[in-house]
Amino acid sequence: MLDNPVRTHTAAVRPWAVLAVCSLSLFVVGLDATIVTVALPTIGGALHVGTQGLEWIVDSYTLALASFLITSGAIADRIGRRRVFRLGLAVFGTATAVCALAPTIEVLIAARVAQGIGGSMLSPVALAIVVSAITDARQRARAIGVWAAVFGLSMAVGPTLGGALVDWFGWRSVFWVAVPVVAVALVLSTVFVPESRAEQPRRIDGAGQVLLVLVVGGVIALLIEGPRIGWGSATALAGYCGVIAAAAGFVWVERRVAEPLIDPALFRRAPFTAAVVGAVLVFVALTTTLLLSTWHLQHERGMSAVAAGAITLPLAVAATVCAPLSGILVGRVGARRPLLLAGGFLTAGGVVLVGAGGDPDLMTMLGAFALIGIGFGFANAPITNTAVSGLPAARAGVAGGITSTARQVGAAVGIAIAGGVIAGHGSLRIGWLVVAGCGVVVLALTGLSPQKSA
Repeated sequence: MLDNPVRTHTAAVRPWAVLAVCSLSLFVVGLDATIVTVALPTIGGALHVGTQGLEWIVDSYTLALASFLITSGAIADRIGRRRVFRLGLAVFGTATAVCALAPTIEVLIAARVAQGIGGSMLSPVALAIVVSAITDARQRARAIGVWAAVFGLSMAVGPTLGGALVDWFGWRSVFWVAVPVVAVALVLSTVFVPESRAEQPRRIDGAGQVLLVLVVGGVIALLIEGPRIGWGSATALAGYCGVIAAAAGFVWVERRVAEPLIDPALFRRAPFTAAVVGAVLVFVALTTTLLLSTWHLQHERGMSAVAAGAITLPLAVAATVCAPLSGILVGRVGARRPLLLAGGFLTAGGVVLVGAGGDPDLMTMLGAFALIGIGFGFANAPITNTAVSGLPAARAGVAGGITSTARQVGAAVGIAIAGGVIAGHGSLRIGWLVVAGCGVVVLALTGLSPQKSA
């Protein structure tokens, strides 16, 4: 089954138009992961929510994304990628409108879960569509660089755009802004995106999917609720046991089913494993930085939402500039050099913030955010290209699902870490140490990355 061809139904594929449409959808998925961070204080005041509740507003979205990405990719390989892609747009757009209208925190969190489920049909499926439309290895690497630039831009620019929207139009506007973009993407996908699917798609691994939700959800719930319930409490201990049992069950199931949700054999390939771990670490670093900084600037320094968001602008600009450069480098020399740059700059940005202490001055923060943005920009293309190159085109949806799941797990963990620092009234230096540590490990992983693109 590893050499299954990809069946594409289209008379005339316009690959760069396909890339543009898929990138547009990815922009709103990434944007909704971070645009809410700068609105959290305002949402908390309006809906009378504490720190844990605010963390769930962000993590309920990333948790749903992380839990269902791989299954969505497999379903798309089976019934048609464009069909699932358009369904995802419809679900995401509807849920986003419900978020904007939510009268209570419970409705908002439920709508965020629905957003995440819709988003899970977009990210890996969009990558699979791009991979099937652009078959030349070098052009594909460049396309993935553009894809990574758009996704990185959306994640990084979220706080800046969100801050302006909150100050000018209120917190509900951070959701309304995505609705017309989704509508446009839905129309364009009908015109430009071809239908494609695997000739012999995999079966859906229901047991693996349920256990994956339990593992990911359990870890995130413990990280968010740990400061409140106590890390050594009976409830926490029961949670640890539950997560361990679910993880053991997941490994047991995946080793025995004919077509597992996540094939354990993939992780015997060092480059693939390095790509997945690197994706987690890069997004831990990014989300920890964004949430801690925007919270600190608003709560500790009394900045407005738009001012706090603007402070992160160097990160957004640097990520946007460096991501396409990274894609070009991957196409020419392979993943190792851009990944070295990614790890080096992430480490440098974290070290600068650690050295500045718990209350860094604004110029130091601006410089450190630029360094972190450069690292983030160089990271996504080599990580994505390495993972996709490790699997055949017929399983591109699964490849996209695994790397996208790793990113969202990293984002959820980063949010939980930042929330733990905030809830525990800890020093910002703890969060900055996490960022620097992520960079160091990414550097260590570069030795496992391929020298030349596949």
